[in-house]
Amino acid sequence: MGKVKKTFKNLIEFGHLVRFSHTTFALPFALGSMWVAADGFEHLTLKMVLLILGCMITARNSAMAFNRLVDADIDARNPRTAMRHLPSHRMTKKRVAGFIIANGILFIAFAYGLNRLAFACALPVWLFLLSYSYWKRFSCLCHWFLGLADGLAPLGAWIAVRGEFAAFPIFLVFILTLWVGGFDIIYASQDEEVDCKEGLHSIPVKYGRRIALKIALASHLAMLALCVVFGFVWRMGWAWWTVTGLMTVAIVYIHLFRKSDSLDAMNRDFFLANAVVSFLVMIGLVVWILTGGSVNALS
Repeated sequence: MGKVKKTFKNLIEFGHLVRFSHTTFALPFALGSMWVAADGFEHLTLKMVLLILGCMITARNSAMAFNRLVDADIDARNPRTAMRHLPSHRMTKKRVAGFIIANGILFIAFAYGLNRLAFACALPVWLFLLSYSYWKRFSCLCHWFLGLADGLAPLGAWIAVRGEFAAFPIFLVFILTLWVGGFDIIYASQDEEVDCKEGLHSIPVKYGRRIALKIALASHLAMLALCVVFGFVWRMGWAWWTVTGLMTVAIVYIHLFRKSDSLDAMNRDFFLANAVVSFLVMIGLVVWILTGGSVNALS
């Protein structure tokens, strides 16, 4: 009983380390893409769903834990992040490194269980995800690189089902890239002063908070424009247009009509909006398939 309790406590602690609750940002995109790729229930199996979920969770665990590991010293000098697991010595670097390696092995093993293309892509994708942590050391484009790292989720789910690349999930990749990139600019505004002292690159450091928030808005408007193009190209129907309309209202409200100028409040709003937008996209894709939509019949 004591071992079970300790294991459960460790899982909870690692969940806090990687902020597991934020998995909701990209996971619904992946599930929606999976649903479309499989034409609904017709080509889905329980094994496939579990393996895709396993890939999603272990890939994100690896990337987030690696970010915490390589940023440990920077986090220790930032009052906002000084109480994270590594700076506060609640976890050791060796323990976090073991967690990263274990999740990487599981990610590749889950991909192997899906198909040849998924397995062939697994190691390069895993390394690509880890590399995000270094982008802010040399480029202010790091926000969209994070978006792209998250954005690979719907493409990965598509490959898991069909074993091929396709334009449909690539559209979803860029939609998610622009959405997450814009949000990350807002999030990074909290650390503008610290990042500047550390010699890190970000849009807020390069242009200042006021212009950075405008660039974030531009990224989100570009995402909405891409959603419109996406809807026309694949004739997504009423569900997608409803989803796009709701996303537009949420984005315009948070950027332009909020009563508070507090950066903390804006971040809280966008964390909620992240989950809402992701689930709206998933619902739009699911309803489209349920009402007769289809990209193409599976070969």
